Amino acid sequence: MTTAAETRNWLELPLDVTASILSRIGAIEILNSAQNVCSLWRNICKDPLMWRSIDMHNLGDLWDMDYDLAKMCVHAVDRSCGHLLDINVEYFGTDALLLHISERSVHLKRLRIVSCYNISDEGLSEAALKLPFLEELEISYCSISKDALETIGRSCPLLKSFKFNVQGCRRFHLESDDEALAIAQTMPELRHLQLFGNKLTNDGLLAILNGCPHLEYLDLRQCFNVSLGGNLEKRCVERIKNLRRPNDSTLDYEFYTEVHDTGSSDEDYPSGISDIDFMSNDYDDYFEFSGDSDYDFGYDYDGVLFD
Repeated sequence: MTTAAETRNWLELPLDVTASILSRIGAIEILNSAQNVCSLWRNICKDPLMWRSIDMHNLGDLWDMDYDLAKMCVHAVDRSCGHLLDINVEYFGTDALLLHISERSVHLKRLRIVSCYNISDEGLSEAALKLPFLEELEISYCSISKDALETIGRSCPLLKSFKFNVQGCRRFHLESDDEALAIAQTMPELRHLQLFGNKLTNDGLLAILNGCPHLEYLDLRQCFNVSLGGNLEKRCVERIKNLRRPNDSTLDYEFYTEVHDTGSSDEDYPSGISDIDFMSNDYDDYFEFSGDSDYDFGYDYDGVLFD
């Protein structure tokens, strides 16, 4: 016999339950398919409160499916009507898109950008100026320098969690505390800091410990210029509740973690070129628009599939 559960009509679920289910599948799936199931789901998907969190998670493979991810993201942000609190953008972010997000989401609390090689220092800095309530920021595998970090720190005084991750390497003598000093000097309220694969040295770590007195979590995995020992290690252990050391396991780290030994001197690469610059070369052909292009966000959504 057919049970009641087997014959239950999904359309008879309470609206809040349906909204909760839809919110878990991600912005790409909502815009591309879920909202087209029926008029009820479509109306729920147009509710601004459905777009307080926008997750554009992907592995860079959606480009092969002719998805206009930037256009979809703009539409999702517009649907939030200023209620957006949390957004994740991966592989397709540009200066123009980031500015659009910041101008329409002044109350944004969490921003995550991953592998967005067309977001520049200038674009990120301009957006940060419009995000005074930002509390959590992740920048992973993007070409961003200390200048943008300083602007972020000064513009986002409520910032409590910062992840700034690059690909780890064992290139000897290539050391830089610029980013560590920018963080130490402008982000005093940090509780959570992840610097995976950073080139900071013990001096940079000491500056962070001095400048971020509330720090409770510190991830230094694959920061091979840091040598914990003696008083520095003692201070870290006493101050930091959760400390991840340079050689700690990366099994729970979500990105690719193979370590490359690129040589014994800085002569391997020209001055001023970073690891991320070489990582991004293979992706150049995918991005035909950037913050300085004529890419137009003034869309007419009539007739668009995800309208």
